[in-house]
Amino acid sequence: MKRTKYPIDKIIQILAEAELPNTSIADVCRKYSIARTTFDKWRQKYKGFSSSEAKRLKAVEDENSRLKRLLAEKELEIQVLRDIVKKNF
Repeated sequence: MKRTKYPIDKIIQILAEAELPNTSIADVCRKYSIARTTFDKWRQKYKGFSSSEAKRLKAVEDENSRLKRLLAEKELEIQVLRDIVKKNF
């Protein structure tokens, strides 16, 4: 299947469409060219979310990953400085 990155709004819309009566999950997955496992992951992650809540979750996750990278860089700098100090003494 072709990899497509759907925005959160579209994911919420797809999940809502699958919840409609007379609509099967397989039909929705085929319509949007997504795997059933992808659909299940989305449903597990965004179940019960509104579009704005899902956007906020994504923003918090992005900020969290950015902060983790910054922390890793600082830890690396500290370790390099400790190694330099050990060599000098």
